[in-house]
Amino acid sequence: MTAEDEQPATPAENVQSLETTALTKERLAKYRAVIESGGFPYSFERTDTAADLASRFPDLGPGATTGEVVTIAGRLQTTREMGKLIFAPVVDGTGALQLFVDQRTLGDDKFAAFRDLDPGDWIGATGEVIVTKRGELSVRISEFDLLQKSLRPMPDKWHGLKDIEQRSRRRYLDLLANEDARNVAITRARIVSELRKQFEDRGYVEVETPVLLPQATGAAARPFKTSHSALDMDMYLRIATELYLKRLVVGGIEKVFEIGRIFRNEGIDSTHNPEFTMLESYEAFADFNDIMTLVEDVVAACAIVATGATGITYDGRTIDLAGPYRRATMLELTQEALGSDVDFDTPIPKLRSVAEEHGIEVEDHWGSGKLVEALFDELVEASLWEPTYVTEHPIETSPLARVHRSKPHVTERFELFIAGDEYANAFSELNDPFDQRARFESQSAARAAGDEEAHTIDEDYIRALEYGLPPTGGLGLGVDRLVMLLTDKKHIREVILFPTMRAEAGDES
Repeated sequence: MTAEDEQPATPAENVQSLETTALTKERLAKYRAVIESGGFPYSFERTDTAADLASRFPDLGPGATTGEVVTIAGRLQTTREMGKLIFAPVVDGTGALQLFVDQRTLGDDKFAAFRDLDPGDWIGATGEVIVTKRGELSVRISEFDLLQKSLRPMPDKWHGLKDIEQRSRRRYLDLLANEDARNVAITRARIVSELRKQFEDRGYVEVETPVLLPQATGAAARPFKTSHSALDMDMYLRIATELYLKRLVVGGIEKVFEIGRIFRNEGIDSTHNPEFTMLESYEAFADFNDIMTLVEDVVAACAIVATGATGITYDGRTIDLAGPYRRATMLELTQEALGSDVDFDTPIPKLRSVAEEHGIEVEDHWGSGKLVEALFDELVEASLWEPTYVTEHPIETSPLARVHRSKPHVTERFELFIAGDEYANAFSELNDPFDQRARFESQSAARAAGDEEAHTIDEDYIRALEYGLPPTGGLGLGVDRLVMLLTDKKHIREVILFPTMRAEAGDES
């Protein structure tokens, strides 16, 4: 492939592609005619939206007139012609409204020009608000403007855009064709807004921490690596915001949170996308028990905003998101699933054997904690339907969590599971710099043994702890998964407007 081959398509090449079918060729000719006659407007002033008119005129009867002249704008959907009348719904960002196009009102020339419009064209129109004989709120237009030509035909409005691959790659078409896609996007915005409100109302300060880092720490994940030319150094996209947020607590901001994009260089499946959104929060003088109450309140509030109630339906089954949630330890749940009393003191060879009997591929560097957690992941996780706090994770797999105050093998950590998936992860935060260094060193050894997701040692973070982190409760909440739950979606790409996708066949970029 030559350098010339790698260049993006030129405008001339794009025009050529529009001339390959009769339908797009016809639309292109109309576009050129507008350009030759002066072009399209740079702006358009409307007085009302579809929702405005629906709320102002909710009870007019069939055949009613109002005498009120309005100006609206939107995308033309279809046209239905009946002699000297055309009925044409347009859609704006708030809903749909019908245009009532009467040749006697508009005049012969403008009526003919309206007939020449195509579905998908952006138009603005002025006229009187009326109700048709069939009882449909409409605008009897007296003038209109073509604001922009749609050069390609719209997806079938009746059948929608069904191909999930195309829906994810061409989200603009998905939004045009599928009302459900638009509803999910709007609901996501409401959920994020409610998350922000819940934390702000509790006195948390929203901050922004670096995305581009000299080392990727704060989670067990493989990072994306890049480089900074001017500084001549490797850098990484963040895999978590945790260590920077806790630095702020050290600095005296006692309640802090961030809703931000996280990047992990890992696989894609129904609940994982390499780029996703996480809410992380940290509260001085709190522990993981306090964070459990916080999560119950926040999730319930988001459910009400998204669905109107805390009782929801997901995948055909009901879930009650009102607290309090069930609490159970990881070890108890694993023992119950195994029907045996393995624990963190069970010899590692025996734990390895049990894990392998259940189809788990065991790695040489795994200790008892990692083996127990692997058994939990395999045997228990998918069965947790109602909201459940799984508590007391092993120290080995929780390098940033504080050791349990009365149990030496585990930490004060919980994960929230709903409908078989994890939604939140929280700790009583480890604030002992000596213990933290020892945990980092253990993680570093695991990394040297082949665990690419193990932490590196963040010396500056340890230095921050040496200045003193007060008792702190921390939380990580998966925003995308919460939106999936509250919109009844089974794949994360349904709730991310532009998910990461494999390159299309034929892509030269």
